[in-house]
Amino acid sequence: MIVYPTYPGGHAAYRNFVVEQLRKHYPEANSLPDRVLKIAERFWNKDLTGVDTLMRDCYSKFGPRPRPASCMLRSYLLSIAVNHPAITEWVEQLRLVPAYAIISGFEPGDTPGVGTFYDFFSRLWQFNEDNLSPHEHPPKSKVKKPEKKGEKAVSVEKLTVDQLLSQLQTEPPSQEQPFSLLFKAFEKLFLEESVQRGLIDPGALALSGDGTPVVTSAQQRKHRLCNCRELGITDCECDRYYSQPDCDIGWDSHRGCFYHGYDLYLLTASDSVNDLPLFPLLNPASRHDSLGFLQCFFTMKSFLPDLQISKLLLDSAHDAMPLYEYCRKEGITPFIDLNDKRGTKLKYKDDFSIGPDGVPICRAGLKMRHDGIEYAKYRAKYRCPLMNRTSRLCSCAEPCSDSKFGRTVHLVRKDNPRLINIPPRDSEQWKNEYKARTSSERCNKRLKEDLHLEDGHHRSTKMWYCRLYVSMMLLHLFAWEQPQVTGFAAILW
Repeated sequence: MIVYPTYPGGHAAYRNFVVEQLRKHYPEANSLPDRVLKIAERFWNKDLTGVDTLMRDCYSKFGPRPRPASCMLRSYLLSIAVNHPAITEWVEQLRLVPAYAIISGFEPGDTPGVGTFYDFFSRLWQFNEDNLSPHEHPPKSKVKKPEKKGEKAVSVEKLTVDQLLSQLQTEPPSQEQPFSLLFKAFEKLFLEESVQRGLIDPGALALSGDGTPVVTSAQQRKHRLCNCRELGITDCECDRYYSQPDCDIGWDSHRGCFYHGYDLYLLTASDSVNDLPLFPLLNPASRHDSLGFLQCFFTMKSFLPDLQISKLLLDSAHDAMPLYEYCRKEGITPFIDLNDKRGTKLKYKDDFSIGPDGVPICRAGLKMRHDGIEYAKYRAKYRCPLMNRTSRLCSCAEPCSDSKFGRTVHLVRKDNPRLINIPPRDSEQWKNEYKARTSSERCNKRLKEDLHLEDGHHRSTKMWYCRLYVSMMLLHLFAWEQPQVTGFAAILW
């Protein structure tokens, strides 16, 4: 007999089941907290049976009927929403609290065990191993503590931004990734609905990106596989066995300390009022944000090729000339903060220089005044800061021009796309656009503090990706129109 992991009767049957079972186990009004009712209504309204079809090939066609994939996903979503991240603890809660079992789609007293949940995660993870890299490999390079407070650590990778960008353009990342099924479930069930609701504009997307530390353990767990120490060699380069091979030690510039884990790079729709996440990538903790962004950005493009990106909002860690040149080639407007360490002074047209904010400095050492933008020619116009337009007189002791309009300078973006931005960095338009970059920080905060991402205490990349994508699903679910508890309560009682 052929069996499939589908919910009999679809979402309509699930809705009837929830109402019937909640009435049976909670016959009195106000017997369930409003918080649980809100979550129950969200799942009651959201059809998750699409994941049953999506995961059909992940199950055997013969044998006992498995738990519906939609119920397993819904139950894991619920566990994070009510802050019970540990699977063993959640299995116990399903047995003790009938409401949790009912909202998940299970009969009270007939709930899945720990092994069933981990089997479900293994089916979502399209890779034979739980980690992306082998446990045995040579010692990893250590990052150095920055000299100044708040600075990011220097990259330990020998690959430059220009080299990585060329590689990714020549050989884009494949869609055949271990987390590909997780992303498909996220895209089909949540991302597409957010687009339909008008929360994300895929035709002119403003994209914000930022990396954030994800601590997986207090220290790096490894042991030697050689006998060099017995021979008196303490600093050998022989392979070690790492319990978390995809993690390493990085520098947390916000807290000013070293940590062991991942660097989560997350791309966010910055023009969405809900700061909705689009695509994540877990990198080693030591990876610099500029390299993490490129890997995440081009992987996202392979999964979402139809996205039309109009703006790119990034912090000073991404201030690299190859990135500006790529944006100019692709028609993307970059809003990237300048990094003083990479140099900000530029000699321009022999007798002028460009300041750290992209504004030209005249011979007298004064910032010139902004005087408009020619978008068709991608250039900004600046005029003499001492020129009085009413009297048409320059108050400078040694005027640098005898023009009645005073000395003017046109900054053309192609001359130096890094320092010469359109719109200019000193304009209100640039400042207002760049403010939206904080959407990345707010989204990271919601994942780590509101949904307690780091509380998973997992030991494999497989489980971290499962928890990460499910947390992103909840952010989209919470962004949709708020449920009316009184209306749902009226249906029940």
